[in-house]
Amino acid sequence: MRQDQHIKAPKDKATTRKTKTLPKVLIVGDEALNELIWADWIWFPEGYGWSDLKDHDGKVFPKTQDLWAVLPVALCFLVIRQIFEQTVALPLASLLGVRDKHRVCVSPNPVLESHFCSKSKHPTQSSIESLSKQTGCSAQQVQRWFRRRRNQDRPSKLKKFQEASWRFTFYLLAFFAGLAVLVDKPWFHDVRLVWENFPKMPLLTSQYWYYMIELGFYLSLIFSLASDDFKEQIVHHVATTILISFSWLVNYIRAGTLIMLVHDASDYLMESAKMFNYAGWKKTCNFIFTVFAAVFIITRLIIFPFWIIYATGVYPLSRYSTFFGFYFFNGLLVVLLILHIFWTGLILRMVIKFLPGNGIVEDERSDKEESESDDEDDCSKPKNGHVQNGHSVLNNHRKGD
Repeated sequence: MRQDQHIKAPKDKATTRKTKTLPKVLIVGDEALNELIWADWIWFPEGYGWSDLKDHDGKVFPKTQDLWAVLPVALCFLVIRQIFEQTVALPLASLLGVRDKHRVCVSPNPVLESHFCSKSKHPTQSSIESLSKQTGCSAQQVQRWFRRRRNQDRPSKLKKFQEASWRFTFYLLAFFAGLAVLVDKPWFHDVRLVWENFPKMPLLTSQYWYYMIELGFYLSLIFSLASDDFKEQIVHHVATTILISFSWLVNYIRAGTLIMLVHDASDYLMESAKMFNYAGWKKTCNFIFTVFAAVFIITRLIIFPFWIIYATGVYPLSRYSTFFGFYFFNGLLVVLLILHIFWTGLILRMVIKFLPGNGIVEDERSDKEESESDDEDDCSKPKNGHVQNGHSVLNNHRKGD
């Protein structure tokens, strides 16, 4: 028995050692990974680091935990938006004469509805032919059913007006508030000064609230994105949110405020043009859209790349050695610039459309409603019979029966 105990003792001890050692290894590995991700040399120029962003001598610097304040701000925006759309935008729509277009509802058809919800809202020609056989409807009727069904999911003209009114109000207030915050700052007049004393630039109260409000608004837009929004809009909102958050973390505050101001400079004009478009005020819409196009091109394709991106991507090369954070930040700016170029193409195309005065301008970034007629029937009257529960009941009786 003593010999058995002598043999088992080392085994139990080894097992205990492994049990105690394993968590330590995981902890050490986690700490090493965390230190690597947040290493000074990744996010800051040589000789600087996170220690430079510690509060001292009454000076306050941006902190990671500050970004948690964005969540309640975004929630407040979602609540305020609902109140605004009902109490302000709705009466304004009535005043301007915004009227919803009558929509033709689709007839119930479980087969087509199942395909619409689970497979595709835009069926291929082969799918249309297959669905036509399953339901007993003609291919034209199936196509018409899907057009009407897609229209049912699109926001109405009144809803679009309410949303545009909300964005117009925010962008207008944000632009002039940002202008008031920045107009007396030295880096507003000389963008190279965004790097002065970097990263040891104390945070101003006005900068804090400017950031929290802008970031909270863009986050609220992401929360309320519709499934039919252009993917470019989704990419823009996400890239902007990441850009603002990142510039906060590494104290690119000065450059970040300039970027937000440049973007807000034209957005409220676009939203006001949409509002008059939905109201049917053709001349007013076209005039505002022309002003918007000019301001957009000046701010997004001239000031943004040749002033701001130059100040963040070219000028620092003469002062600091390059680092990952430098490439990451400027990479996000390039993504926004590419989107600006893409949208400029859409804008110029819209300007060309209404220049001869043949129509009213429409926002090509939004999902357009497909035209339909009340006189056209869908699968409620199939080619070979009537429909019961989405399946055709064929009338195969001969004339002589």
